[in-house]
Amino acid sequence: MIDSYLNSVNLNSNQIFPYLCMDVQKGKSVPEPPGFHVMHWHEDFQFIYVYTGKLFLHTLDQTRIIHENSGVFINKNIVHLVLASEDCHYKSFLFPKQLVSFYTGGPALRYVDIISECEQISCLLLEKSVSWQKDILELLVKLSGLESQRTEFYEYEILVFLSQLWLILIKNIKTPHTIVTDDVKKRMQLFLKYIELHYAEELSLDELARCAGVSKSECLRCFKFSMQTTPYQYLTEYRLLKASELLVNTELSMGEISNSVGFNSQSHFGKMFKLKTKLTPLNYRKVHTKNSNMLKNR
Repeated sequence: MIDSYLNSVNLNSNQIFPYLCMDVQKGKSVPEPPGFHVMHWHEDFQFIYVYTGKLFLHTLDQTRIIHENSGVFINKNIVHLVLASEDCHYKSFLFPKQLVSFYTGGPALRYVDIISECEQISCLLLEKSVSWQKDILELLVKLSGLESQRTEFYEYEILVFLSQLWLILIKNIKTPHTIVTDDVKKRMQLFLKYIELHYAEELSLDELARCAGVSKSECLRCFKFSMQTTPYQYLTEYRLLKASELLVNTELSMGEISNSVGFNSQSHFGKMFKLKTKLTPLNYRKVHTKNSNMLKNR
């Protein structure tokens, strides 16, 4: 089912050391990923540490709030969306499971799969009031410190900290034995799948609600509950994301891109795109095509 959503790829996934630490302050991220907020998933584990402000983690069935000096673990392949308060400063750490599995076919892999293969473990809030969670948070702070004071042993130090972190996790996290179904989660899967298939068309709230066999008010409630947004706002964000991909990866004209992602007018598309990215579509194409070419030539 996750194939229905955007696969957000780790910016370092093609590097020899596929570990990524992102520093996000007041909406600005270093390094800078695509800035569109839609539900996505990735094949990496993700840990987040919040220094200041609040973070809002939306999954298909609920919303969690992460306060300052706290954190969260997000399992691989979990469909989610991370939004932050305007004053929020947080660090995000992403890495594939091989970095804590030691080597292919080794015994450590089963200790990784205990968590990674458990669909009921979607995410876990980390609070300093819980002793073992406090230990993980302290390791995240140490990982953060390595970014500003890199030594010649940087990669090895990262691996040591990640191994310590994972050991604490598997010693303390409890694997659920029962599967709980959730109506909102099921409906959101249908809504988002429908948008993924029909975003280029004129979509009405009636059509969207019908795809899950619910009323318009229930459709609105599901989006508000699980994502703190409306179907229209999510659809617009998704269309802008798809437009950004076409801008970078094709030579289609602005009019062709506008039409192909569902905007009725090119001027409205341009206005919404600039409102979101602070760049016109043409400037976005120039900037991001250049950056893409630079990465390919490294």
